Amino acid sequence: MEVQAAATRPSREDTFMTSLLRRVAVVLAIAVCLPLGGAAFASPGNGIGSPGIGDPYYPDYGNGGYDVAHYAIHVGYTPATDQLTGDTTITAHATQRLARFDLDLMLTASEVTVNGAPARFRQRPHELVVRPRHVLAAGQKMVVRVRYAGVPSTVADGDIRPWIKTADGALAINEPEIAAWWYPADDHPRDKATFDVHVRVADGLEALSNGNLVSSRVRDGQRTWHWRETSPMATYLAFFDVGQFDITRTRSHGIPVITAVASNGGQEGTYAAADLARTPEIVDFESSLWGPYPFKQMGGIAPAADFGFALENQTRPNYSRKFWRNGPNVYVAVHELAHQWYGDSVSVHSWKDIWLNEGFATFTEWMWSQRHGEGSAASLFRATWDQHPADDTFWRQRIGNPGAGEEFDDPVYDRGAMTLQALRTRVGNRTFLRIMRSWAREHRYANGRISQFVALAERVSGKRLDRFFRVWLFTAHRPAPTVANGFPPHFGTSRYPTPISLAKIMDVQRVAQQTERR
Repeated sequence: MEVQAAATRPSREDTFMTSLLRRVAVVLAIAVCLPLGGAAFASPGNGIGSPGIGDPYYPDYGNGGYDVAHYAIHVGYTPATDQLTGDTTITAHATQRLARFDLDLMLTASEVTVNGAPARFRQRPHELVVRPRHVLAAGQKMVVRVRYAGVPSTVADGDIRPWIKTADGALAINEPEIAAWWYPADDHPRDKATFDVHVRVADGLEALSNGNLVSSRVRDGQRTWHWRETSPMATYLAFFDVGQFDITRTRSHGIPVITAVASNGGQEGTYAAADLARTPEIVDFESSLWGPYPFKQMGGIAPAADFGFALENQTRPNYSRKFWRNGPNVYVAVHELAHQWYGDSVSVHSWKDIWLNEGFATFTEWMWSQRHGEGSAASLFRATWDQHPADDTFWRQRIGNPGAGEEFDDPVYDRGAMTLQALRTRVGNRTFLRIMRSWAREHRYANGRISQFVALAERVSGKRLDRFFRVWLFTAHRPAPTVANGFPPHFGTSRYPTPISLAKIMDVQRVAQQTERR
């Protein structure tokens, strides 16, 4: 998931209640929508796909009634006007009888076809509601083509405005909402798919995206960049960056490595380029911990923009240049690349499971610190404990179910990493690594719930751990420093030196007050 460099935009907390009330009103309104009829979360028997996939935090995110296999996205983008035109084809299959289904799209659709036949459609906030000419049978293949256009920076879903403009282009990166601002989607991590992304821009600009660069061709002064990601990917992880970049191509163990830094990145760009050049080294280290790297490409991008966070875009994370404002900062790359295992390959089943992403990536920073002599994971555990006394609000959040709009608060990261270090102490390092590697292997390219991780940890360790995880993940108080809770013996009297990595890691983790995916 993303980590924040600094607070520059309104927080989700500031706008959440207004947005939620509006969303709930919209969802309820569907039930009495006369033109197309049907209830908001319709049963499979009535031929209406639900407008949400069933996430408990965001009921209208994703959709029901079909499963996407592939997105073929064609967009043209003009930086001067921020105008985007799109033509996207979605290959899917119906999971129920479908007389109507939804797609998530914020731009204005002009034409929709289903299996080659024109379809009726209408739009409401966040949703493109489609009625195919012919009812789809359960199991039937469906090829949906949507043509659309708009100015993404002017489009808002309530207070949600995820589009990022830069001096010479734009960034289609954010979490959890960004897909609907540039392509129609079943926009939830549960419905992963493969992607072909074609971005057409003026010749002289670069357009970067996920996976392998298939081609870059010029016609009539326009260059089309074609990127392909063949491993299943969650919709929010798909991205494109347009601008002027210095691109470096290398290989590591046969895997192509593409890193890019904005051509006008200044001193921050120099630091970023040096840290991103360490991507293969970081991936090798993380592979030694968590198992084989799950994808066929790797890299990273540092645009010339202070958007304030980093995001784990599959195969190629994006980083705000603010991370390098004070010099080198390899920890942010360690964090985002750890998400290639935990977040990208293994994605959350619901957004409440976010600890499986953020706690895991933060703990990987701790292990990097330990490997490089900047403080052991045990000393970082202790330093985090000492930093937050028992009456600190840090302990009030139940990180196993943090609440809508609070998924990216400090405790999810730092108490999350503490949970894994406590588990490591409780079961032993060898068993702990078996648990982590098994999680990455058994849920590769799929999704996972916290309850499944708990069951796996108990199976691999042979220990009852339900109380342990309840204390760390689902209680609103500071865990008692006991051996049963994963504290080392004599924790109350032992002391560790403050890790020199602590300030660096805390800089990466500054997410407590505001999230910047809006």
